[in-house]
Amino acid sequence: MLYSYRYRFLFVHLAKTGGTSVRTALDGYRWRDPYFYPQFLCRKLSGLTKRRIGVRIPRHAKAITAQEMLPKDIFESLFKFAFVRNPWDLQVSSWYHISRERPHLLEGIDDFDAFLYWKLEDPKRPYHYIVDASTEPQWHSLMDFNGNQIVDFLGRYENLGEDYYEACRRIGLPKIPELPHKRQAKNRTDYRTYYTDYAYGLIDKHFRPDIDNLGYTFD
Repeated sequence: MLYSYRYRFLFVHLAKTGGTSVRTALDGYRWRDPYFYPQFLCRKLSGLTKRRIGVRIPRHAKAITAQEMLPKDIFESLFKFAFVRNPWDLQVSSWYHISRERPHLLEGIDDFDAFLYWKLEDPKRPYHYIVDASTEPQWHSLMDFNGNQIVDFLGRYENLGEDYYEACRRIGLPKIPELPHKRQAKNRTDYRTYYTDYAYGLIDKHFRPDIDNLGYTFD
């Protein structure tokens, strides 16, 4: 999550949706924010106390976290945006990410079907943040306790460049930073080639909120 009081925006960072690139591009605007240094100090204090004072918002926190933590008038004044991604494509990205960054977690898992079972269905699977933050439907990060969307603008990974510039335009940034390309897998093919009927069904089951609310289909 990236928050700027001065520029009145809140970026809800969903995993594997191009969010690292967006954060990198917009990070410089934090330094111009009057509350950056108090926030920075609080994050450091939170780390030194092993999170006992509870002031740090996690990178992949849900929008409801900011709604609960910020004063109502401040939260409502912010331009809140996020990027979402086709859940079938997203899980292929997760497979490559974990294979690259945490290969020790995948010992004994030798294909995509086994990976999805381990990640989504295995009762012995580790807590999802140990795996990555894409185990839960994206929609759950965008809604309030009543299931209503509380994010003003949803960009799509499939249209990342154009939607990023649209978000910056709506924020009203004096200069739109170039969007870098971060963490792209170099050796993967079209996500549809990874799916068996079994794997398709797991995504259809576990990510039904994304399919219903974000309009994604397998094709």
